[in-house]
Amino acid sequence: MSTLIEGLFNGFSIGSVLLIAALGLAIVFGLMGVINLAHGELMMLGAYATFVVQNIFKPLGEPWFSLYIIVAIPIAFIVSAIVGLILERGAIRFLYGRPLETLLATWGISLILRQFVRSVNWLLFISIGVFSLLFFGGMELIKRRSDWERIKNKVTALLLVLSGGIAIAFYSILSNNLALTKAWFSTRNVDVTAPAWLRGGTDAFGFQIPYVRLFIIVLTILCLIGVYWFLQRSTWGLKIRAVTQNRTMSSCLGIPTAKVDALTFALGSGLAGIAGCAVSLLGSVGPNTGQNYIIDTFMVVVVGGVGNLLGTILAAMGIGVLNYLIGSGTLALMFTNIKAPQAVLDFFFFFATSSMAKVMVFALIITFLQIKPAGLFPQKGRTAEL
Repeated sequence: MSTLIEGLFNGFSIGSVLLIAALGLAIVFGLMGVINLAHGELMMLGAYATFVVQNIFKPLGEPWFSLYIIVAIPIAFIVSAIVGLILERGAIRFLYGRPLETLLATWGISLILRQFVRSVNWLLFISIGVFSLLFFGGMELIKRRSDWERIKNKVTALLLVLSGGIAIAFYSILSNNLALTKAWFSTRNVDVTAPAWLRGGTDAFGFQIPYVRLFIIVLTILCLIGVYWFLQRSTWGLKIRAVTQNRTMSSCLGIPTAKVDALTFALGSGLAGIAGCAVSLLGSVGPNTGQNYIIDTFMVVVVGGVGNLLGTILAAMGIGVLNYLIGSGTLALMFTNIKAPQAVLDFFFFFATSSMAKVMVFALIITFLQIKPAGLFPQKGRTAEL
């Protein structure tokens, strides 16, 4: 019984990370129908933001270092939300209603973000800043002209070429400066050190409960409460729910659907950043960190039912618990204790690794979707017809 309780707790802690990540994905997918394959990279950015905040607080010593995680959580949210907003405004808004193109575009964006993290340095950062200043600054100045609509396409193309050329020239001139070209993160994994009050654990039910996993569970509960309050009690939450149910009618009633889309995507991206902050406390952070969770996150959304908060919660916890119980060998040991047939023991010991556990859980999900193809809580009414 103690082994089972320990397995359930560890499974819930894994499910908590999946739930934070899946919350954002469920909101975005439920509202806009966007299959965002770059969601894992937004988690990665949140994890790296936590690493940077840790390094800023480290020279300050105690007790300030112990408080860095409190600062890192909103910073991770803001960084990922800003990047998500840029992606939505810069690319995804042109692809609504075209799921295949959206899938390919977000996949390409995920590759770009991973390579950006590997290569980013001060020179690249400054060059991007120069390009942004010239291009967007020029656009804002020229937009004031009365004939803007007539010359918009030509001016945009000209500014794009000029700004890009100047930024590339700036990069080439300073490329020999070693201090500016040193990579911030490179391809290696980096470690985030948990603050002192999150190290160790407490004994309960015959095993030790790590404080880090308790913290992640509490953080997940707070995120759930925050998302529920925002969607059910705030003005913009009401607008998001209205657009989700009927986009055309919401637009006719004066709701700015474009702003709602941007806000929703930023909110979902910010939640991915918080998930990345939680993930950074469990292991090392690298360019491929998000890829370890993206498949499970999509499975949570599909099994729970698109856009359904309760379904997302149940699916995340169920998948997290199954992954741990099967992959850790807990189920195999339990069947050994009750003296199950040898064939059953061999079956569960065969799947008693993290990779094979994912295979078994995936097979179970496929079987479940044959029975309930729309998930635990399918959409009903007019929303299901859209």
